[in-house]
Amino acid sequence: MNARNLTLATLAFGLTFWAWNLIGPLSSSYTKQLGLSPGQQSLLVATPVLVGSLGRIPAGVLTDKFGGRLMFTIICFVSIIPTLLVGWSNSYGALLIWGFFLGIAGTSFAVGIPFVNSWFEPARRGFATGMFGLGMGGTALSALFTPRLVDHLGRAQTHILMAVALAVVGVIMYVFSRNAPGWQPATDPAIPRMREALKLKATWEGSLLYAVAFGGFVAFSTYLPTVLKNVHDFTQSDAGLRTAGFSIAGVLARPLGGTLSDKIGPTRVLLISFAGTAVMAFVLAFDPPPEIPAGTSLVLMAFFLGLGTGGVFALIARLVEPARVGTVTGLVGAAGGLGGYFPPLVMGLVYSSRGDYTLGYILLGLTAAAALLYTLKIGRDVRD
Repeated sequence: MNARNLTLATLAFGLTFWAWNLIGPLSSSYTKQLGLSPGQQSLLVATPVLVGSLGRIPAGVLTDKFGGRLMFTIICFVSIIPTLLVGWSNSYGALLIWGFFLGIAGTSFAVGIPFVNSWFEPARRGFATGMFGLGMGGTALSALFTPRLVDHLGRAQTHILMAVALAVVGVIMYVFSRNAPGWQPATDPAIPRMREALKLKATWEGSLLYAVAFGGFVAFSTYLPTVLKNVHDFTQSDAGLRTAGFSIAGVLARPLGGTLSDKIGPTRVLLISFAGTAVMAFVLAFDPPPEIPAGTSLVLMAFFLGLGTGGVFALIARLVEPARVGTVTGLVGAAGGLGGYFPPLVMGLVYSSRGDYTLGYILLGLTAAAALLYTLKIGRDVRD
């Protein structure tokens, strides 16, 4: 039963993440069609990320109260509306408005972590949350298939297809998934629960580390097509293919990060993650040629960031009691999403002013190095 519910949760997570990332892979076509500046393009890509981030706070709280089965169902069905309206929008203002509501699909992460946690004993929660993290592959599926579907079917028809898929998965979650037998709905008010969660040191530690690890992954998953188009002049489909490779590397690394955390401890996994990310960022700052130097560095960066995303929630599973995991996950997930909101804006500003992304990569490398130092501090306080 636990394997079935983990599989269903991962399926729903992956599909909603695909919906969440519908705008990023098409950003170059929107720019061409509407004559957008780099700053406008960056804001368009980043807007669903912002809502998907902040929305994880109430989503996590509501999951503690109503359970993951119902919340997954609701998110799938509510996401249908902005999915359709983004596909039918032909102005920058309309895309921003409905892209804002498309962010609802990105809140599913804060539903899945407590749902999956409750099905597994503590010793296997690193593995379980890591496997659930495979749903991040929705960003890779979007990067790979969304441009191709648009080329063959048209934008509106592609979004209709995604809306149908969301409806089908929503029904599947409601009919076939179940909350864990030991799960009990939270009965105390939400605000005090959030206040208590904010008092936990683990909440703030997890938020900072996840903002770097998951934020970096999301930022590149959504903005990398733009970078590849601007720097190497790839077509939209070719940029999507390479972005999918980046996303797949991060997605596959996440369960490895969770499993390794069960074996060697989450802080050691996080040290490896941030060290590798910093090195790859500084390599990319030298603007290496495409494919082997640059492409390899991007894939390795995705791998290291993926390890970190698995490590953070393995750390939280060790430090936070199960009854609070949903609320803490919502807060930490929001921080991770916010970590993915600002980099596209910064990269867009950097490219507008300098004509390259060197400074942006340097800032990423310095941020990863700072996270590494902070992880060392946590490692002295937490015995893996």
